[in-house]
Amino acid sequence: MAAGDTAIELLDEVVSAPEPFPLPGRPIRRLVASCLQALYTRGETKSLFDTIQAFLKILAETKPPAKESSRIAAIYCIGELMGTFGSQVMSQMAEVATVTIKLYRSSSPVILRAYALHALAKALNTAKRAVTDSVAKDIIKHSKNALGDKALPVQRAACEVLILMFPSGDGTRSIADVESILNLCVKSLEGADQLTRKSLAKLAAHMLASTQIERVVPVADTAKKGKKTQNQEEDEDIAPTPHITTEEAKPIMTPTEMLLQLSTHFNKLQSSRRTRVGIFDFYSALLWHLGTGFVESNYALIVSHLMTEIVTNPRNTGSRYEVLFVRSLIEVVLRDLIGVRMLGEQAQISAIQELSSTYLKRWPALMPGQSAPNPLCLVIALREVSGLLQQLGNAPGPVQDALSDPLLNLLSHPSHSVRISAAWALRCFCYSTPLRLPKVLLSVVEKLQRDVSSLTTPAAPSDIHLRALGHSYGLAALLAVIPDRPLYVSYDISAKVFDMAVQILKRAGEHDVKVARIEIEIAWTCIASLMALGPNFVRPHLPQLLVLWRNALPKPTTKDGTTGRSVAEWEFLLHVRESTVGAIHCFLKYNSPTLVTADVTRRISSMLSNGLAFANTYITSRPTLNQEELLAESKGLGIDGREALLRSRIFQCFSLVGFSGVTESVQSSLLQSVITLFASPDGYTGSSVQAAIASSSGTFTSIWQSVDGYAYGLTNLQVDDSPEWMNRDSIESSIDEMCQKPIITALEHDPLYLCQNLIVDNSRRAPEPPPAATAAVDAAIMLFAQLLPLQDVAQTTRLVTQLLNSVGSPKLEKNTGRKAAVLVNTTFAIVFALRQGTSASARQVLGNSQVATPLATFLKDVLVDGDASMRKAGSEAIGRLASVAGTNFLTSQVKTLVDQVVNNRDPHGRAGCALAFGAIHAHVGGLAAGPLLKTTVHVLMSLINDPHPVVHFWALSALARVIDAASLAYAPFVSSTLGLLFKVYMMESHEPDGGSLNHANMSGDLPAYQVVCQNIDAVITVLGPDIQESTRTRTLVLDLVHQFIDEEDDGICVEAIKCIQHFLMFAPDHVNVPELVTRFRGYLASSRRPLKLASINALYQLVQRDALSMSKLGGDRLVEELFAMLDDDSSVDGVRNVIASWLQQTVIYNPSAWIDLCQRIMSRTTASQQAADAAAKRGDVDDEGQSLSVGTTTASSRQTSRWRTQLFALQCLHNICTVVGRSGRREHLDIAFARSQGIPTSGLLVTRVPDLIKIAFTASAAHVTEIRLEGLRVLTDVIEIFAKVPDPDYEENLLLEQHQAPITAALTPAFSSDSTPEILASAIGTCAIFVGSGVVKDVGRMGRILKLLTSALEQSKGSGMLSLGDAAELSPNASVMLRIATLSAWAELEVASAQQAYLVEVVKPYRTTLAPLWVSSLRDYASIRVDAESLDETAAGALDSSYSSLGREVLLPYYVKAWPVILHAVAIAMQKDDPSILAAMDGQETVPAVKTSTDNRDEPTVFFYVVFGLVYEALATSTPDADQDAQRTSIISLQALKCLVKRKYCGKVFNDPPIFEELLNLFYRMSLTEPSGVQIHLVEAIASLADSIKSGDLTNGQTSHSENVLSSPLAHCMRICAYILRRVITGPQNGAVHDAASPTEKVKLIIAAFDAFSAVAASFGPSKREDFRAIAITLYSDLLKDEVSELDLVGPTLQALKTLLDRPANLPDPDQKFGKIVHGLLSACLLNVDAMSGRQGPMCNKKIKNNLLASVLILTILPTTVSVGRPVIEHCCFVISQKLVEGGELSLTAAHCAKTLLMASTTGNPILKQCTRLLLPGLIECLAKAAAASDDVTPSEQVLATVSEINKALSALFLSLPEDIRPRALGVIIPVLIPFLDPARQPPSPLHTQSVTQLLSLAAASPAAFKDATGKLEPSARETLETSVRQALGNKATSAEPAKPQISLRSF
Repeated sequence: MAAGDTAIELLDEVVSAPEPFPLPGRPIRRLVASCLQALYTRGETKSLFDTIQAFLKILAETKPPAKESSRIAAIYCIGELMGTFGSQVMSQMAEVATVTIKLYRSSSPVILRAYALHALAKALNTAKRAVTDSVAKDIIKHSKNALGDKALPVQRAACEVLILMFPSGDGTRSIADVESILNLCVKSLEGADQLTRKSLAKLAAHMLASTQIERVVPVADTAKKGKKTQNQEEDEDIAPTPHITTEEAKPIMTPTEMLLQLSTHFNKLQSSRRTRVGIFDFYSALLWHLGTGFVESNYALIVSHLMTEIVTNPRNTGSRYEVLFVRSLIEVVLRDLIGVRMLGEQAQISAIQELSSTYLKRWPALMPGQSAPNPLCLVIALREVSGLLQQLGNAPGPVQDALSDPLLNLLSHPSHSVRISAAWALRCFCYSTPLRLPKVLLSVVEKLQRDVSSLTTPAAPSDIHLRALGHSYGLAALLAVIPDRPLYVSYDISAKVFDMAVQILKRAGEHDVKVARIEIEIAWTCIASLMALGPNFVRPHLPQLLVLWRNALPKPTTKDGTTGRSVAEWEFLLHVRESTVGAIHCFLKYNSPTLVTADVTRRISSMLSNGLAFANTYITSRPTLNQEELLAESKGLGIDGREALLRSRIFQCFSLVGFSGVTESVQSSLLQSVITLFASPDGYTGSSVQAAIASSSGTFTSIWQSVDGYAYGLTNLQVDDSPEWMNRDSIESSIDEMCQKPIITALEHDPLYLCQNLIVDNSRRAPEPPPAATAAVDAAIMLFAQLLPLQDVAQTTRLVTQLLNSVGSPKLEKNTGRKAAVLVNTTFAIVFALRQGTSASARQVLGNSQVATPLATFLKDVLVDGDASMRKAGSEAIGRLASVAGTNFLTSQVKTLVDQVVNNRDPHGRAGCALAFGAIHAHVGGLAAGPLLKTTVHVLMSLINDPHPVVHFWALSALARVIDAASLAYAPFVSSTLGLLFKVYMMESHEPDGGSLNHANMSGDLPAYQVVCQNIDAVITVLGPDIQESTRTRTLVLDLVHQFIDEEDDGICVEAIKCIQHFLMFAPDHVNVPELVTRFRGYLASSRRPLKLASINALYQLVQRDALSMSKLGGDRLVEELFAMLDDDSSVDGVRNVIASWLQQTVIYNPSAWIDLCQRIMSRTTASQQAADAAAKRGDVDDEGQSLSVGTTTASSRQTSRWRTQLFALQCLHNICTVVGRSGRREHLDIAFARSQGIPTSGLLVTRVPDLIKIAFTASAAHVTEIRLEGLRVLTDVIEIFAKVPDPDYEENLLLEQHQAPITAALTPAFSSDSTPEILASAIGTCAIFVGSGVVKDVGRMGRILKLLTSALEQSKGSGMLSLGDAAELSPNASVMLRIATLSAWAELEVASAQQAYLVEVVKPYRTTLAPLWVSSLRDYASIRVDAESLDETAAGALDSSYSSLGREVLLPYYVKAWPVILHAVAIAMQKDDPSILAAMDGQETVPAVKTSTDNRDEPTVFFYVVFGLVYEALATSTPDADQDAQRTSIISLQALKCLVKRKYCGKVFNDPPIFEELLNLFYRMSLTEPSGVQIHLVEAIASLADSIKSGDLTNGQTSHSENVLSSPLAHCMRICAYILRRVITGPQNGAVHDAASPTEKVKLIIAAFDAFSAVAASFGPSKREDFRAIAITLYSDLLKDEVSELDLVGPTLQALKTLLDRPANLPDPDQKFGKIVHGLLSACLLNVDAMSGRQGPMCNKKIKNNLLASVLILTILPTTVSVGRPVIEHCCFVISQKLVEGGELSLTAAHCAKTLLMASTTGNPILKQCTRLLLPGLIECLAKAAAASDDVTPSEQVLATVSEINKALSALFLSLPEDIRPRALGVIIPVLIPFLDPARQPPSPLHTQSVTQLLSLAAASPAAFKDATGKLEPSARETLETSVRQALGNKATSAEPAKPQISLRSF
């Protein structure tokens, strides 16, 4: 403990910091506090009191006062110690309280005052009981004052204190307390930054939430407040003590009263925009604090509060801007907070029902006394419903019923915003529930037609035009869903809508202007939305459209400019043009480049120019119009709005159409008009009088503060797309953005956005276009950015000068607002233009000094602007300019910047310069900016030391960019940078709360420490793996990171986690991973969202690095936590990746545990399921479903889980199956095998099959389509993986047999009435897989599954719509898709029937039906590919008439997937010579009764070219390194080709040279590139082709002329075979193609190629045939020569050599060619053997062995007519004998050879007899050697085998001899066998037994000869023989007679 005391003294000294010690900055005081905490936690605490006293003494010293930093450190340490050990030193509490309050009230620096309150808060946390009432009052009083303090850090600290002074559970809360604190919080909002708002919100939320805690109120005497005891803080359910009977518990405010506290402040007239935004921070904090349970149960109340108190309050409906402002804020709370993060799935369903019944269904008000809801409320309700629908996915029945009618009704609402929102909601509804789409579409079309026809009738209601418009918006929105859901809609509806629109346009000319306007807008809106269907729909209508467009956009004439037009006429003309250009815009967006040809571009650009000219004419004649009328039409989009919308559309169209076809003059006039619009004084359309007043009175503060929704024509584009640099919660950021949002976007600004394909957006938000005037500015800026880089230097210089002049125009002085807007617009435009200008020519133009210099001068002023977004844009522009403008420009820019930094003391200017340095390095790149690196680093380092937060924050972030850009070049500066970062960390001015008053207030939004972390991160990346080398650098970096990761601020932690992630990549050994994992798990559980997301990313990295060790650290608990997170909030991305990666790596070790996890999730129910079940109260559960005991549990008792989580769990199951299935670990699939290996069976995958099937069943009956599909996928996995697995208990049965019923049950719901086409198709596929898997082989027992398949096939027979099972009538596309699915399912069965014989019976009855359908589907695929109308309607399944060109792109993917399988089936049927396929290929429905022989037809079959074309294309487009699937397609194509080239299919097609040559070229290419697996089939196809040509053209037969043989077609075929052989035998000279092939594939290829070669050669004359044989044998001899490859290719391919040498004996061989070939080959073999003499090793042995085998094969196969030279024979036998006698590995091979020759010689071939003579001595010698060696050891396997081979050979020889020489033969054989006998040895040796058997067999074969021979033996030998024989026969008789009687007893 003594050591402890000295340590404590030392620490005290560090704090008081006498001379040698440094000032105790932030890191030091933090470390001191942690040391003290550690000491007192581990040691005794008796000196704790003194330590605290010592610190208090430092604070109390006045003469001289202690140093500031020491006082800060002291107060910090007091806080930390009290926070940890406060309850042990209660006596100190009073003093601490007084000291801290005194410090707070002193005029000390901000940081000290804030720390004093922080310390007080920490002390209160542990020792509040020691505070007396008077002190408590004091604390509360001063803390309330502190809420209004000038210093924001003090306000934040005061919030902490107050939260502790009013704990939530003490019953002493009065309404007055709550209100007074809330008032103070609201007051402070005006000056608060985001951090302070967060603290205030936390306090306000805490106070308000505490009003909901029930307190006991005595009824009798309300004056006494029932105090609660301390421990009863949160547990409301502890019953109050029994003696008080008359008490009731209730909260002091109802939820409504609580919420009213906030809304009253929000609605006060004097509350500023900042305050009101802040109040929404309070709302979000309060709801989050109250928690999910409260929000779910009070959802209706919260919504109605927001609607009645805020949305409809007159204060908030004053202007369009107010309305949108409030709407945006409410949406953040309702959508982002409640909808996405808080509501469970069940609550989402009830929320939709609630919104529907309270708002949507109440319009129109039908009953008297009912009032319709306010339109503003309806908009919000509709938008929330559409958000909820997208979250819910497939909406359950009750939701569908709650929505379908109200949404349709609301389309006819009088308010434009409501109509648009209803259309969007309808679109979301039909997107997520596509089964409703066709009916809804039809009813909207009908309503629209009704409206249009009644538009012109006078009796129509007054709002008929609005109703019609609403229906057209609804229709447009629905049509936009079609491309995403093409299988649900029949295409005739789109054609119908188009015709209707064109009719309306044609009629509109006859009607009054008012009606015509509406009609035209309706028509063009419909057409615009149809454009999204893509080129296939638009193509046929394009000519008509171009005419209509041209009529609507005529060339302006001179009379257009003359006065005399009324406002209404102008408005009509603008409206027509605007609607038309909208349709053009959609056309360009969705049909480019397919339909936008050069001609179309030219025509459209001229129309657009006409439109622009018209708009300009309007602008010039506007002053002459009646001004009152102009301004009168304020309802809806006024005339100026129309003009702005027209202009923005024209600009957008030009951007889309591209400028290749746009003339110079048009480009130049476009540029003029865009510059005028966004950058000149004339572009301003607001009231100039007001602007002038604002400028002169100085009321204009900032362009970002304007609230008219126009902001002087400011753009809405953003240059900086990443608001994430603060690492804040996205909800806080989106609320914060509202403070600075002059322009608020909304869908109703531009109805065209309803029909754009934007639904894939992740945030699931509706698109939000800006208001028309702003949209025009945005479009102008984007157009400028695209056009500027295309101009030449002169033009660009002129434009830049004009742009900069108009920015500096003196006219702008009178209008400060417009001046600011123009500056922003111009800067942004320049940045966008520089971003676009990436081509070489653009870089030259923009980098030209005439362009770059004026721009740089302009940007220099922008850089020093006070507005951060301007500085960012300016710096990016300078960086990009520097990258295009060359070195001189670069150096001068840097010099200018350095001067600026030195001379300009304005912090914003210095920050701008720092940013510019960062941008220059980032855009110019590390190499080019290398020479400037030193200067840059010095300047930035000095700026980083600047105490001003703006300067050091931006300088630090610039330095991080520089380090990243410089990369390795930065290495020399690393140590100085680390030093600087430490220094920054020590400096008080850079601390979060440090610095002078205004610095401390600024630094909240400029968190320096976050950027310090980014710099550390950059340094780690520069160091890379070298960080392991230098201990010093590494520890410095780690120390910093560890300090930062412990900071309280989320943002700093997030950045520190990113540093750790990089550190882990380079130096994983130096990181304490277990501690990290624990930390991350803590973050996952916290409510701090940024930390959650960061730790998920970090965990992902850890899991990817090593999931197994993570399993040890986190175990299953961590995975469960991750799953729970998914379920809790599905918007957290990244969790899925972590789980998936983990599963991928570890599932193989324990699949069972993973299945348990997924099963737990799947066993819950989803909310939509519950809703659907409750609605249906299903009584009829399928009997097979009953067997799974599903559908019996009560829904209420089960937990629910989000369907997306369940979907993910199913995807995990699918991954489990595929990973384990592919891992090749048999034990997982086969219990018997696992038991034999001694593996415990409990965790294996195979034991979980019943569970997997059960889960699949649960999923298949779910409500959400995605889950049903994924369930079928899992079911398919189970069937595919376990099809061949035997049942562990009944070996002869298969495992899945017992599961047939549940599998059927799981497939059945797919055919129910609510099924979708995708599910049906998937189920048909699964049925086929089950039938084909071989689980049930008996057709009679396949039951329902086969029935489903056959009924689908029956349906596919007829043309027209299909209806499968109970599914509703399907659309044409779905019918075609299902037909494809059915046919490919049957095709799978046909293909499988090759392996599974029983399938032949399954398919047989349907063959005649299938063949024509298969062929016609191949034809349809071909016709879709060719893009021509279907070829002809002959075959069955003719495409139905409504199948217009539109279906093409929808169906193509299905065809692409199915056609290889169908082709395979066709190929197999062709190989089987199935008559029905031949008939089908000929286009006949049925097989003709009379069989006509088609084997030598002349014309090809009807569909030959179709199929041949598909095959050819597939082969021609395959690539060498293709994946398995592509290779399989190639193989299938070749199999089909084999049959197609037969005469009965192709006729004489290939006698036509062009076609034949094309095919040959393809074959040549394939022989060069394809892998072996494919080439096997290639050579077979070649042989088949040759056969077909030969039969058709006999001239190549016997009579062929020698000169043309080599150029004949057949010779080409042989050439390809020979080439393939050469490649596979010798390996390619350059690149290795075949090396990847497996040995078996190579062997197969060699055999197949030789076969094909011989087959083709056989069609030539005898002389040529021998030449070709010579070529083949030469190729083969290369194999025998090979010494390179390890593989033995000869052994398995000897049969190919045999077929090559086979030749009928009677063939004449006049030139002795055959003999020469054979002789040569034999000699080559022997030479090969000789070449190996004296060499050792497996390669030599392999070569000798192969050549011996080959030579013996040649000798045995030779016909007797061929003579062979004696020396060859002798040498051959000599070699064999030599190898025999040598022993070793080769003796066995030699014995084989000898045996083969000896046995063959028994046929009487004289050559072979000669061989026998030569071989005998060697055989005998070999046996003798073996016998000599057999005494000492047990013989090796090899010797045994060799001896046995020789014995067999000798027996064969012996038996072939005539009886008279047999005794002589035995005289040779028996003496060699006797030495093997050893009768004394027990048990007898194997050689002994073998020899005895051999002797006995010889004796039995020829008893007389045997007796003769044994008589001549030496007596000792004869004795041994006798003893052995007796032993063998087990005869105990000891007669001395020769053992003949016994022998004859044995019947051999």
